[in-house]
Amino acid sequence: MFYRENGQFKSNYASDQQMLPILQDRAFMLGLLTFAFAVVPFVVSDYVFLSLLIPFLILTLAAIGLNLLVGYCGQISIGHAAFMAVGAYSAYNLVLRIPQLNFLVVLVLAGLIAAAVGMLFGIPSLRIKGLYLAVATLAAQFFMDWLFARVKWFTNYAHSGSVQTAPIDLFGWIVDTPVEKYLFLLGLLIVFTLIAKNLVRSHIGREWMAMRDMDVAAEVIGIRPVYAKLTAFAVSSFYCGVAGALWGFVHLGAWEPLAFGLTVSLNLLFMIIIGGMGSLLGSYFGAAFIVVLPILLNQVPGLLGVPISTAMASHLEFMIFGALIVFFLIVEPHGLARLWAIGKEKLRLWPFPH
Repeated sequence: MFYRENGQFKSNYASDQQMLPILQDRAFMLGLLTFAFAVVPFVVSDYVFLSLLIPFLILTLAAIGLNLLVGYCGQISIGHAAFMAVGAYSAYNLVLRIPQLNFLVVLVLAGLIAAAVGMLFGIPSLRIKGLYLAVATLAAQFFMDWLFARVKWFTNYAHSGSVQTAPIDLFGWIVDTPVEKYLFLLGLLIVFTLIAKNLVRSHIGREWMAMRDMDVAAEVIGIRPVYAKLTAFAVSSFYCGVAGALWGFVHLGAWEPLAFGLTVSLNLLFMIIIGGMGSLLGSYFGAAFIVVLPILLNQVPGLLGVPISTAMASHLEFMIFGALIVFFLIVEPHGLARLWAIGKEKLRLWPFPH
């Protein structure tokens, strides 16, 4: 009843092509951003920031990067944690060896290095696809794990193999408290989401989707597969490289090569499957699901009077992940984002039956 488009006329192309064409969506987004920036920092505890919100924001950025490649371009990848590791170690070495650089510049450079590595490992996509491409990206995961564990230069010759980061300095602003980290990450995520949204609406995004739907037909109508696939790998790896740098500097503070192992790559893939492939909103839903589910499994049984061990909670987490992936692949392949869209469509028609 309240979600209607009556009286909302579009008199020019700009209003017809805007990201949120419905007034109610714009009002909801404005209210959500106001709540996130002006209310959450004052009502949420440090525990929620450190265990929920900060990991959610960073993983959402990484999921958006993977979704651009898998969901929009159709190039499967199960090794994107390797590009997160490239971004993290690149940022660490840039801060260590060129301390004069601003951290925002470090993030961009780390993303560009990850993009270059992503393009290198994306070259096989020009000749292979499907399961064979997935195995090729898995090779990137294993190679990067070996490289950062064996080549001591990347870890500044640390005996333990782990690295520790310096505090983040942004034009004199030291980002060290949980609230400051949250606000910094939230601002970055909004900027990168807007960039991704405009990319998928541009000619590059349309080329990606054409390659995803039918690569032979896309090539026939003049789309260059080399350009489309490599740009998808580059942009996707750039996003994951920035997310990896943020994961290391903002969330972990110190890490070892296992922090960006195969489990992280699989979790990213689970995020976009459960949240919705080919949907930026699905990246948000998937990241929220992955972050919240382990905490719910640890807390809810105790609240219900059925305490379970940590090992049991871990096993249940994997079992529920697997069951949900099978469920969404069968029942709703487009994930939680599609369920959200169906709910909005029903609101627009309610109380009418069709």
